Amino acid sequence: MPGHDQVSPDLLAEEGRRIAGLGIGGVILFGIPDTKDAHGSDATSSSGIIAQAVSQLKAAVPDLLVITDVCFCEYTDHGHCGALVERNGQFDVDNDATLEMLVRQALVHARAGADMVAPSGMMDGMIGAIRGGLDAAGFSHLPIMSYAAKYASGFYGPFREAAESAPRFGNRRTYQMDPAAAAGQAIREVELDIAEGADLVMVKPALAYLDVIREVAARFPGVPLAAYNVSGEFSMIKAAAERGWLDEKTVALESLVAIRRARPRRSSSHTGQRTLAALGKGLTWGAGDWSILVWPFLFRGRLLVALKTAGAGDGEAPNVVGNQRSAGWAGGILRCRAG
Repeated sequence: MPGHDQVSPDLLAEEGRRIAGLGIGGVILFGIPDTKDAHGSDATSSSGIIAQAVSQLKAAVPDLLVITDVCFCEYTDHGHCGALVERNGQFDVDNDATLEMLVRQALVHARAGADMVAPSGMMDGMIGAIRGGLDAAGFSHLPIMSYAAKYASGFYGPFREAAESAPRFGNRRTYQMDPAAAAGQAIREVELDIAEGADLVMVKPALAYLDVIREVAARFPGVPLAAYNVSGEFSMIKAAAERGWLDEKTVALESLVAIRRARPRRSSSHTGQRTLAALGKGLTWGAGDWSILVWPFLFRGRLLVALKTAGAGDGEAPNVVGNQRSAGWAGGILRCRAG
């Protein structure tokens, strides 16, 4: 994807200070280890790539909100989101075995200093397992953002190439949602995650699922809702703009407004940091809502995210999730490689 860099841990302190100076509120980290194996061992190691990244970022920029992706697809040599099991001659993800792995991974992130964890693998029961593990270890204050309604979408292709996380065989349709499913299935998935302890819930992708976003927002009006405008959605705009077929900034903002009109409280996107300036020139959202718009790359040519918090009035306070300002989370891709 144009404008994306891969950032190693030794550069994170400098990069963290730079983006904090731009007024960016936070980052979400996706790690790629030097060595992958069948069990994604680096993901549960206290010296793993994300543990290093979190520690270094928090030491350099204590006020930067650091969120971590909790999943195994970037760490396993097979590219699936957890442990595998063979059934009738075919391999699939072992849901229950993966839950134990996710708890260990979330605890590594928490102990490294993460401000929020974001499970993205769509395992059944993942929020309850992680919440229980965090609480038992003394991290009851740590918020969880769940990828509660994540579809087995074709729009993830550019991300999977950048993050080296595409499955080596098969697909993820056995544990991610069918794009053709009715919105009622998303409602059930979100409801389960809320009941298990999710502090924020997400619909992903965004533009192709505006009906789902609206349904979830209407059904759970008091729950912080995120929408993830994913890499394929970004890449279509970027490619067309590079060919002179459309104006990049105009279409990027139009897309984000469409997502916002569907009423999520947070919108995560693959557009760029320069959008901050555009939004600062008068684009605001509905009265009483605080919205977080996240763009990791499009305009500034850097991978780390950009963040804009817009509200009806400067005097209004953002929502609080756990002990963290929910107006401070961010979305996107951060590539971390040791050395």
